[in-house]
Amino acid sequence: MARPIIALAVALVAAAAVIPAYGQNDAAQLAAIRPKAEVCFACHGPNGNSPSPETPIIAGQSWRYIYIQLKDFKEGRRSDPVMSPMAADLSRDDMVALGNFFAAQKALPINFKADGAKVEAGRKVSDAVLCPMCHLGGFVGQNEIPKVAGQHPQYIKKQLQDFKARRRTNDAGNMTSVAGTLSDEDIENLTQYIANLQ
Repeated sequence: MARPIIALAVALVAAAAVIPAYGQNDAAQLAAIRPKAEVCFACHGPNGNSPSPETPIIAGQSWRYIYIQLKDFKEGRRSDPVMSPMAADLSRDDMVALGNFFAAQKALPINFKADGAKVEAGRKVSDAVLCPMCHLGGFVGQNEIPKVAGQHPQYIKKQLQDFKARRRTNDAGNMTSVAGTLSDEDIENLTQYIANLQ
């Protein structure tokens, strides 16, 4: 009986090592990272609410997802002509702090009018390929899995196309595997469905 308790205690200590360096609501820590976060505003918009449909909204995104993406850009597992050099000089603490900063921001709704028929078709595709298994219901995300509800449709579509074509592969094979089964019509319908979930 003692061994399972010891194993649980060890697991909890190990899990604590990946918890962010400070809480999302620690105002002093968030204020300290703000100057570095403001550099991100040039593309990702004020507080991470991107006005550009090609640039993702990162306000309200999981701190862990942001941290992992920055790390992947820094270490070459993900490549982008803008993001790769931006991440190159960030320390681990910077990446955690930026993740916390943007996770603490409120995502604003996008101006998007969905096609009702495509939204319904996209919901069916989502259920068929089990999107909610990882992204959760409503595509709210969890831990390393991004929140994509209410994301710009152009960005969603490009990421799905990139996973399908294996231009983006920093996903441990999960998204490339799923996207490989999607037709162009499926991608369009999923895009409408996900972007509509605000």
